[in-house]
Amino acid sequence: MAILVNLDELLHDRRMTLTELAERIGITLANLSILKTGKARAIRFSTLSAICGVLDCQPGDILRFSGDEGAGERE
Repeated sequence: MAILVNLDELLHDRRMTLTELAERIGITLANLSILKTGKARAIRFSTLSAICGVLDCQPGDILRFSGDEGAGERE
């Protein structure tokens, strides 16, 4: 079971780079990259809120639960 991060798809749809998102929400590119690759173990609600505000989306658009036992960090 895993939580999958769909940040790549949202950035692509909005024609925004990870660097631009990092600058807009005030988080380091390295930390945002950790989230994007699914390696983060936690995310602050304030960070999630900032991402949703900039990308005009809901938390469920970014994070998705996968009940598959063999699911990797990303699908």
